[in-house]
Amino acid sequence: MLALRPLSGLIVIDEIQRKPELFPILRVLIDDPQVNQRYLILGSASRELIKQSSESLAGRIAYIELTPFSYGETHTIKKLWERGGFPLSYLAETEQDSFDWRAFYIRTFLEQDIPNLGFKIAPEALRRFWTMLAHYHGNIFNASELGRSFGTSDTTIRRYLDLLTGTFMVRQLQPWYENIKKRQVKAPKIYVRDSGILHSILNLRTRDELLRYPKLGASWEGFALEEVIRAHQVRHQDCYFWSTYSGAEVDLLIHQQGKFIAFEFKFSDAPKITKSMHHVLQDLPIDHLHVIYPGNRNYPLSEEISVEGLESYLSHIEKAYKG
Repeated sequence: MLALRPLSGLIVIDEIQRKPELFPILRVLIDDPQVNQRYLILGSASRELIKQSSESLAGRIAYIELTPFSYGETHTIKKLWERGGFPLSYLAETEQDSFDWRAFYIRTFLEQDIPNLGFKIAPEALRRFWTMLAHYHGNIFNASELGRSFGTSDTTIRRYLDLLTGTFMVRQLQPWYENIKKRQVKAPKIYVRDSGILHSILNLRTRDELLRYPKLGASWEGFALEEVIRAHQVRHQDCYFWSTYSGAEVDLLIHQQGKFIAFEFKFSDAPKITKSMHHVLQDLPIDHLHVIYPGNRNYPLSEEISVEGLESYLSHIEKAYKG
């Protein structure tokens, strides 16, 4: 209080997750009409992990998530997918320098950042869980299956997952429920949010190793999904997937302005129409399905389904928002 009260104007506090006890003090200062202050608070954990922020500053704070580099900032696809968007990884002079930076970052995150948040988890245990989770990238989360493989309880598995989600390392894409007579999947899908971090965890050092990876399509799906979500500037709670046990599914549903925008992601030279796509259009309240792929040519599959290159689609959305 003695240090902050005499200050005026914009005050920046970094790494707030290390000092959550500051929030009650900030509340007093913000409510004092005699104090002319605005605060920019930076941190590397979600408000769910720093509970004091929502309890003490309700109605006084706005949250902005700053992601790593996106296509809108780099206008590259290949390099961004391979290295991810963390600046020092993306801007490294060589592939090896980029990989080394990510390896050091992961180690620092596990050995320093997590303990600084107050979690007493052995770094090697969390690394092993994160590695297992990377192999589930793009798949339905199954706590029981992971628990058996990891040798621990479902509760512990969910706690580890929530921790990685709360530190923005993992995305839990929630399922959308539609009132139909089909059995629908009700567990979230799991994605490692930064493709470069995913490749580092999987020990994929070069583009050649990535292209030989058996689950290459899952890596590209997660990368494209994140880029589309960022381009549309939507909240994580407005993003879903939909899947039934009979095989019908859509990779991403964005709820925006009262409507749904539907996406399928295909790592293919020329995606074709599938039976699942017809079911999606029949069962969900959507008018059009976008099939996003790595190619350069855009073409229709039907009046309601179009194939679009990722770079072309992102450029189109970028222009629409700027306009």
